[in-house]
Order: sequence, then C-alpha cells, then structure tokens
Amino acid sequence: MATQAVRIVRQGAITQPGRFCVSPDTEKLSMQDQELIALANQAREKAYAPYSRFLVGAALLTKDGKVFQGCNVENASYGLCNCAERTALFSAIAAGYRPREFEKIAVTGNTEAPIAPCGACRQVLLELGGPELEIILTNLKGDIKTTSAGEQLPDAFYLQPD
Repeated sequence: MATQAVRIVRQGAITQPGRFCVSPDTEKLSMQDQELIALANQAREKAYAPYSRFLVGAALLTKDGKVFQGCNVENASYGLCNCAERTALFSAIAAGYRPREFEKIAVTGNTEAPIAPCGACRQVLLELGGPELEIILTNLKGDIKTTSAGEQLPDAFYLQPD
C-alpha cells in the first residue's frame, strides 16, 4: 500500500446536539490504518459526483490483506446512485470474498466532522462486514472517529440467508 502522511487532530467532546466525539486515541493509529485512510482519500478523487460535488472515498481491508477501494457514483436519477462504502464492499464480493471476510474499512469526505455513513450503507456494512467490522471515519482535515458496524446501526434488521 502507498503511504501518505495523515494529519491527526485531537479533539474533545463536541457538545452540539446530534454531533459525536472524535476518538481521543487518534495518535495511536497504526501505520496500516494510516495507509487505509490514504487509500480512501485516493479513492475519493475518483468519485463521479457531478450533481452534488460531494466526493466520498472508501478503502476496505480484507482479513487476508487485500484492499478494495470505492467511491461514490452519482446518476441524474438519484435513486440509482451508489455510495463509496457499498462500492468497495460490492467490489470485494464480486471478486469472490464472502460476508465477514473483512477486517476494517476507512471512509472519508469533505465534511466538518468525520464523515458518517448513510443508513443504507450502515445496513450493508453490518450485513456484509458483521457487527464487529471496524470502521474508521475521517475527513479532509484529518479528524478521525473509529467505530464498528454494530455501533453504527444498533437494533439492526437481520435475516439469515439460506
């Protein structure tokens, strides 16, 4: 994986309603996590977002060490758009990986606080990654929040596939 410097900002709790805290342990990110964030930033640059101009990138690490990048892809019919997180996960599934064969995913966008996945992505992250899937949320300023798929979608909807 290509390495790139990642600026890590330490922040305290954000007290505005509806906002979340940035992890106080961000300076402890592993080199692997920093590389994953760099790859998510790289994927962001490939996004096709001519309508919203809101570019999002993701980098998904499999348990055997392979990385799948994803970016958001828009369409004039907004219902046909796809988010970066789902693009990365769907690419991995299309390449032969099965649900829960993923270790972590980094997601980035140009947001004030670390980006937050949409509801559809939270459901897909949970089903394909499992509740323990580590999620690293970041932004272009270098703010970082680490969480899990289970934390992102409490009281989730589950079906048992055949």
